[in-house]
Amino acid sequence: MDIYGFYKGEIFDAYDYLGAHVSAKGTIFRTYAPNASKVSLIGDFSDWKDIPMERTDDGKFFSVSCPKAKEGMRYKYRIYSKNGTFIDHCDPYGFGMEVRPGTCSVIRRIDNFRFHDEKWLAKRTDCRDKPMNIYEVHLGSWKRKPEADREEGDEEGWYNYSEIADMLIKYVLEFGYNFIELMPVSEHPCDESWGYQNTGFFAPTSRYGTPVQLMEFVDKCHKHGIGVIVDFVPVHFAVDHYALTEYDGTKLYEFPDDEAGYNEWGSRNFMHSKGEVRTFIQSAANYWLSVYHFDGLRMDAIRNMIYWHGEEYRGENRFAIQFLKDMNCGLKARHPSAIISAEDSSAYPKVTAPVFAGGLGFDYKWDLGWMHDTLEYFQSAPMYRTRDYHKLTFSMLYFYNENFILPLSHDEVVHGKATITQKMNGQYDDKFPQARAMYMYMIVHPGKKLNFMGNEISQLREWDEKREQDWDMLKYPLHDSFREYIKKLNKIYLTHTALHYDFDPTNFEWSDCDSPDRCIYAARRKSADGDILAVMNFSDWYQSGYSVKIGEDYKVTLLLDSDDQLYSGRTPDGKTDYKVSGDHIDLNIPPFTGIMFLLEKK
Repeated sequence: MDIYGFYKGEIFDAYDYLGAHVSAKGTIFRTYAPNASKVSLIGDFSDWKDIPMERTDDGKFFSVSCPKAKEGMRYKYRIYSKNGTFIDHCDPYGFGMEVRPGTCSVIRRIDNFRFHDEKWLAKRTDCRDKPMNIYEVHLGSWKRKPEADREEGDEEGWYNYSEIADMLIKYVLEFGYNFIELMPVSEHPCDESWGYQNTGFFAPTSRYGTPVQLMEFVDKCHKHGIGVIVDFVPVHFAVDHYALTEYDGTKLYEFPDDEAGYNEWGSRNFMHSKGEVRTFIQSAANYWLSVYHFDGLRMDAIRNMIYWHGEEYRGENRFAIQFLKDMNCGLKARHPSAIISAEDSSAYPKVTAPVFAGGLGFDYKWDLGWMHDTLEYFQSAPMYRTRDYHKLTFSMLYFYNENFILPLSHDEVVHGKATITQKMNGQYDDKFPQARAMYMYMIVHPGKKLNFMGNEISQLREWDEKREQDWDMLKYPLHDSFREYIKKLNKIYLTHTALHYDFDPTNFEWSDCDSPDRCIYAARRKSADGDILAVMNFSDWYQSGYSVKIGEDYKVTLLLDSDDQLYSGRTPDGKTDYKVSGDHIDLNIPPFTGIMFLLEKK
């Protein structure tokens, strides 16, 4: 490794040098601990007795080769501070860790799996003009093993990465998603953190198996034409002292003062101005793309890198901003077709503009403004929707400023917020037609799509990482028919190219965004293969005699009526009340209903 480049923050593959690397002669261990007085290796192979490590390179790295250390064995670094005390740490660059509550690193090979996805990687794109329909998943609570199938002592019933791939791929294909986004799979001590408080940035969580099994997961997805994005946390790390916190007896990765060092989540902030920290983070980002063949990274809490503590009044963190630019440039140079997206709640400009054009270099940004406005609108009583009418049109005033993903993510179905369907205003029976119509609005609105698991079956219980989804709800007709509706809507999205050219301003127009008294919206997406028109009534009363202009010489085909009895609506199948008259369509629209048409030139 280029040590000078390491200190300058220019290295993207420090994991090839640091960490534990298995060879025919045993395992060589290397760690960076510049302020330690000495470092020892301890592990299963030494009966947990000290094996002194030698200073190497510039004297700030420590290394030792151990013939007895084999794959699967546990180890730690015993790091002595200047005053003679020591703390046993897991390996910052370790490729495996034991299952919590254990805190040891585990020797794992990452070079002994052969991928079969050459064709997939060759044709992979960032989907700028292609469909991207993302199914967000927390692997531990999507499905769990029935108690009868669990081994003795297995309380959680987690499937391993490879096992769950077989079920998840089949499910995703059935529902019309073409991407899976995994909440963080890097090692973390606390289930309740969902993976956002990391202790092992290079170690796939052992809750669900080994690195090879995770590689099998990705390889299987690629075989079936499914892309896989993984959440990545470049902002902060867990406070646990066995991990990165005060790693060499000093604040090596974090800020020296606690005011800057701790954040709103109670975790430690990375000090992005230090070259060795930049090397660590960007090497981890590159690691998931290079070693595991992930198709993209969703980077968490980017607002907290743009502004100190995520608060605009504190000013910009110019070191972290420059780091984002450098990291994104380096990742895109190495993986041009990988997707780098930002979860950023700020209004900072040019997040998705190229760095050479003054941007941060992300491919996409989550449109959290669209999400908040949309959910607030549907939470309000119908009598107030005339007042709030333009909450659903406002997003198009800023849409072309960035490349947006429309997210209805895990954050919206926890902590007392209620699930997506439960958020809909009114009583139980009123929630489902509103949710169906809302999802049609989401599909016709420009922007790539993301939905959290459970949304597609109208889950009513808030998400709990300790439980699997309420699959038994599908025995109830409203939930089962909602599932069928989402399948149909997703497949329309995947099939019709008009819904894919999100960032071409000529692709979208409001056919009607000025009917507040009716609470009707009409949106049109255009392409040479035919236009998609959606007309949506979000009021609670029947709208008769509504007309929308489409232009002359169009063949009109009904694609979907959210009020169809097939989906537990009130309209008999095939009896949608509309008529094509010259250059317009006349409709009578039931309450809380969306109707979608294909318009083709004759």
